[in-house]
Amino acid sequence: MGLTKPELERRAKEIVQNAGANSEERFNRVVLGEVTFREQAKTYLQRAVSRKRNPLRDTVSIEGAMNKWVYPEIGNVPLGLVDNLTVKPLIERMSASLSPRTVNKYVEYIKQVVKSLKAPNGEPVHKRTWDAETMDLPVVEYSEQKRPSLKAYTISGLIAESKGQEQALYVLLAATGMRISEALGLEVRHIINDGRTIKVEQQVEKNRPRIVKYLKTSASKREIDLHPDVAEYLRQYTAGKSGLLFQTASGTPHLYGNIDDSWLKPRLVKIELDEKGMGWHAFKRFRKTWLRGNRCLEDISNFWMAHKPRTMSELYSHLHEELETRLAEAERVGYGFMIPEDVGVIVPNVPTFSGPVSVEVAA
Repeated sequence: MGLTKPELERRAKEIVQNAGANSEERFNRVVLGEVTFREQAKTYLQRAVSRKRNPLRDTVSIEGAMNKWVYPEIGNVPLGLVDNLTVKPLIERMSASLSPRTVNKYVEYIKQVVKSLKAPNGEPVHKRTWDAETMDLPVVEYSEQKRPSLKAYTISGLIAESKGQEQALYVLLAATGMRISEALGLEVRHIINDGRTIKVEQQVEKNRPRIVKYLKTSASKREIDLHPDVAEYLRQYTAGKSGLLFQTASGTPHLYGNIDDSWLKPRLVKIELDEKGMGWHAFKRFRKTWLRGNRCLEDISNFWMAHKPRTMSELYSHLHEELETRLAEAERVGYGFMIPEDVGVIVPNVPTFSGPVSVEVAA
């Protein structure tokens, strides 16, 4: 007696399945090809910068990590074979030279590449259960992270020993907590409210002397209010200027790596403070420490520092829209270091408690 049509179809599926013709491995080989990790990583990075949803603005650091550490170890491994055990030897090698935080970050890049190969329905082709224990991934201890902050007397010394653009940059960073890329992208037109407020809406690209209109996060597009002393100092500094506040002799934006080598690092070396992590971001840590120490209203502090709201109270608060409150708070909390009142004249500050340049621009 012959088999019915449903039985024939079921039997045919069993034969195909047993032969491996309908397996995930077969699909990968025939439809997707034997794509290597290196090939998929390059495809992933190309798509990541052009996608509309959460595009990557800069892949230089990721590509550097891939070229130096990842590709030599697993670059030619078929993507389907990249798993906990494949990555483990790479982690061991990286751990001998890199910090736990950096190792974890590079492993996260690997996970994203493996996940990026999608089936037509949008699901990852290679579904992985990544396990830190199996990979022996080092634990990131927050207390051991190098996050040094400049002290008030150090900032005062840097300001007193410098002049011109360098001095103005130190004043601005310490008094606002801006990222160095944001500060180098400032133009005179961004100083508003009679000099009391700075509008942050662009920055300098990391490795190219050009202005870009995107910022690190959505919270980075903001306004930062200044103490009257700082506003007056910047008014004197910008008198007669147009375009960028800080620029090279040819009128292009400074690259912060270059001025770190020529301005900040030599001064830190001179005063024996050139430790790991002591760079431009140390100014931002100083400013946040100062604001917290002087009980700055948290909603306003977060707004100035480009920190996203974390609690429901912060989400509901619109205190950052109250300009007069912000200006009064900027004056109350002060800035905490010695600032030039005029050229060559340095005065201290403590808070008082009471209830056209030609610039390449990228879109």
